[in-house]
Amino acid sequence: MVDPLIASRLQFALTTIVHIIFPVMSMGLAPFLIYFTWKDIRTGRPVYEQLRRFWTKIFAISFVVGTVTGIVLEFEFGTNFAAFATAAGELFGGPLAVEGMMAFMLEATFLGIFVFGRERVGDKLYFVSSVAVGLGTWLSAVWILIANSWMQTPRGFETVTEGGQTVVHLVDPIAAYLNPRFGYMYVHMQNAAVESVALFMAGIAAYYVFKHHVRGIEVDNVNFWETTLKIGLIALLLTAPFQVFHGDMYGRHVAETQPQKFAAMEAVWETDSYVPEYLAAVPTNLDSITDPRAKELFGIGIPGGASWLASGGDPTAEITGLNEFETESPPVAIVFWAFRAMVGMGFWFILLSFWGGYRWYKGELFEDGLLHKALMGSTLLGIVAVELGWVVTEVGRQPWIIQGVMKTSEGVSPGLTGAEATLTLAGFGVVYLALLGLYTYVIARIIRNGPPGGDQLRERSDRAPMPDSPAVGVADDD
Repeated sequence: MVDPLIASRLQFALTTIVHIIFPVMSMGLAPFLIYFTWKDIRTGRPVYEQLRRFWTKIFAISFVVGTVTGIVLEFEFGTNFAAFATAAGELFGGPLAVEGMMAFMLEATFLGIFVFGRERVGDKLYFVSSVAVGLGTWLSAVWILIANSWMQTPRGFETVTEGGQTVVHLVDPIAAYLNPRFGYMYVHMQNAAVESVALFMAGIAAYYVFKHHVRGIEVDNVNFWETTLKIGLIALLLTAPFQVFHGDMYGRHVAETQPQKFAAMEAVWETDSYVPEYLAAVPTNLDSITDPRAKELFGIGIPGGASWLASGGDPTAEITGLNEFETESPPVAIVFWAFRAMVGMGFWFILLSFWGGYRWYKGELFEDGLLHKALMGSTLLGIVAVELGWVVTEVGRQPWIIQGVMKTSEGVSPGLTGAEATLTLAGFGVVYLALLGLYTYVIARIIRNGPPGGDQLRERSDRAPMPDSPAVGVADDD
């Protein structure tokens, strides 16, 4: 049987890896749906109704599945990490409870109107429902990330002993909830969600555009896919450069607040200066795959780049090595390679966005088959990059479950046996993989069916474009 600590960590990792896909899709789609709804109401153009209805289906399914899998994660704190829940429940449980009472209820209440109420309510209320759904989705992330960011940089608390057990008490809610990490995590996560959905939209649209314009195969509603491709590229042009820019600031913050994690991200074992930032790295021997060390890697990188990142501009700055810390190091290989892959994808997304933007500017967006193939191959890479980012965040924090306060080994449920943990790990593995397979099948079927055709659209005679509101944005014939 697997050790209950290892099994519990693997189970939580598995359920989180699957769960995060669904909030990424719903959070990323939220601003697009608000925009589509606004354009649909203001312009009356059929393509925006198609966009709204098509992507609302994917949003709704992602919301439902994300809700189910998210509830399971909260239960796991009690079943697998009861000692942590007991010790930190006052700080950790509060934000999760507020998320359910505030954000989830707002989103769930207006989702019914947004999905089913277009024919039953007026334009103003319907647009309000789209904003409320999007706001609820993004508010959910606020409270979830408050809880997680507090675990990374705990503030506003005191520890006391109650019944022989150390318990964390909230003494300063402002300091705790607006801890130093929260702003970085929230901005980075929300921008990543929009970027991921932009890649998803552009990749799917590129397939149909390639099929129609390059291969010469007739495609229904090709205008819909052309517009989707343009909107996805616009969002990618905005989010991809910002993600790398903000990631630079985020990395500096990690170096200041979690220097051991930063050393693991750069595989620095001995304190050193002028440490390179490897954009791509290759191990010089097989052992370096599982035990990477900065001086034993061959790669393409920026000399002094890691030192520059850690210090905010000094390429000769010193980085404290992992050997200097009293606690055991996190799994360096996982953190190092996950960070490399994430950063590499980030720069690829910038290249992809500029490539697409240039082709659009030249009037060759629909004829560039190589670009279409690159977009198709990158359809899911945004979500993969998000997964890798969370691997760096959570695995890099080890051995702490609350940084500097409680170790993960101290947070496991005291009565949990190896047999119980292994059994639930296997069960969750089967159920979650089946759920992910079903979700993939349903989304793929929606995509294959495409947007609603002209005979499926509502009668639009009562929704002509308002005379005082000319169309803004991507037109049908752009």
